Amino acid sequence: MGKNKGKGGKNKRKGKNQTETKRELLFKEDGQAYAQVIKPYGNGRFEVLVDDEKRRIAHVRGAMIKKVWIMVGDIILVGLRGDTKDDKCDIIHRYEPDEVRNLKAYGELNKIFSVDDLDHAKEDEDGPIWESKPEDQDTKKDGDDDDKDEDEDEGDE
Repeated sequence: MGKNKGKGGKNKRKGKNQTETKRELLFKEDGQAYAQVIKPYGNGRFEVLVDDEKRRIAHVRGAMIKKVWIMVGDIILVGLRGDTKDDKCDIIHRYEPDEVRNLKAYGELNKIFSVDDLDHAKEDEDGPIWESKPEDQDTKKDGDDDDKDEDEDEGDE
């Protein structure tokens, strides 16, 4: 038996031919709407705020599963279902931050979407780098402990 000298398997080979290309901007059509992800439910379902100011449960379509990762705060294009299922919709497309800026410049997005903090993940050459939370919470906890120690010292005297 020969030794395996190469690195990776089919997943390694899959990623080799990826080139970053400019996508064409998709606008909404009849039966579609813009939405912002509010909360993940799991199993490919999310709670979204649609541009008609209704909250709906959105489901990721099959072609997007494991290829497009959707996070809270993302602006997406959803397909609205018929009159019978007004509280459900299907996720058709996820917009990149620069595409969202273009949509906002064209006046397509309502003011109900908070699109100011779109870069929740900064890209690096190794992949995404997630921003850390502010350390104000840690300092408050330390300050509370000091107050308890002072109260105990006063009780000893």
